[in-house]
Amino acid sequence: MNLELFIAKRLITGKEHKISISAPIIKIAVAAIAIGVVMMLIAIATGVGLKIKVREKVSAFNGHIQISSFDNNTSEVSVMPISIHQDFYPEFKNVEGVRHVQAVATKGGIIRTEDTFEGMLAKGVGTDYDWSTFEEYLVDGRLPDYSGKLNEEVLISSIMANRLQLKVENDFFSFFLKDGDASQVPNNRRFTIVGIYDSGFEEFDETYVFVDIRHIQRMNKWEEDEIGNFEVFLDDFDQLDAKSNEIYNNTPSDLDSQNIKNKYFRIFEWIGLFDFNIALIIGIMIIVGGINMITALLVLILERTQMIGILKALGSANWSIRKVFLYNAAYLIAKGLFWGNLIGLGFIFLQEKFRMFKFPNPEEYYIEYIPVHMDVMTVLLLNIGVMLLCLLMLLVPSYIITKITPVKAIQFE
Repeated sequence: MNLELFIAKRLITGKEHKISISAPIIKIAVAAIAIGVVMMLIAIATGVGLKIKVREKVSAFNGHIQISSFDNNTSEVSVMPISIHQDFYPEFKNVEGVRHVQAVATKGGIIRTEDTFEGMLAKGVGTDYDWSTFEEYLVDGRLPDYSGKLNEEVLISSIMANRLQLKVENDFFSFFLKDGDASQVPNNRRFTIVGIYDSGFEEFDETYVFVDIRHIQRMNKWEEDEIGNFEVFLDDFDQLDAKSNEIYNNTPSDLDSQNIKNKYFRIFEWIGLFDFNIALIIGIMIIVGGINMITALLVLILERTQMIGILKALGSANWSIRKVFLYNAAYLIAKGLFWGNLIGLGFIFLQEKFRMFKFPNPEEYYIEYIPVHMDVMTVLLLNIGVMLLCLLMLLVPSYIITKITPVKAIQFE
């Protein structure tokens, strides 16, 4: 039998433990741990959730990595065509971790209605385009279908639809310059809106209109097997930098590749600050919880001074007695962790399910509601980390036990 653990259990379950002077202090310490865990879980869930959502939105419009001609890598518009016949298309077999490759092309134009006009970036897509992300953003109508003959179906954002006063099934005329030459009569196309999307990312929503890639090929006088660039999607975004280099080394020398972290470095620098904020909150909460536990431990030691003296008189070693109080403290920390996890994970579940809390200024965060994300491994590591760090902080104050002498301790009042 573990003697230290047995004594700690008796101290915890004893009636005098509940009515002792230390009882309210212990409750405060447990509450501090619980509140700290709630704050840490919420900080991690919201910070990671927002990072994931922003990454998803940027990649939905650009892919994780873009492969294009060197003449196109600084332009949003497809300048020089590249052949669709590549070793990495439609499957990137030479690089593991690539989920999907799709061919696209972009061309700048103007939408003209009877009352107003708007500039746009027509993004030409084909049958290989992955619409799965846009299913979440679709607010009206349906997604375009380019699997058959060339058609005029387009997907437009709610921002542009509101500015142009257009709805689903409405037609509009658009104009595109011929090879960037303003002196020539522009290409004229009539499109029909079949769907309206709202990603919340105003930078993209006020620009992109999705059209059949064959329109852009015809206007640019490209062949059927010529496209603007390839968009590559990865299985794991955390491997973006490593896979970018690997993909670059496995593409022809006349093609360049660029990942979205480099292309939109300001956005990713901004969301990179979330990691610092999360670490700061976790650090503060652990310090606050640890200080409360130190106070509770010192009060417990003071309250059990006579017991410490008796144990020493019976021959117990200092470390053995310290373990009794550390076991007691571990129980209190575990109790705080239990309630903290229950409340924190419950809140995260409710927010994920019902989206109760929203941003007061969603345009600054690119999303209307506060997103959350949490996985089992993160919860386990957080709980283990809090337990270990708090116990390490308690090793120092528990050293006071070694200074207590049996004679004075037994006479202590």
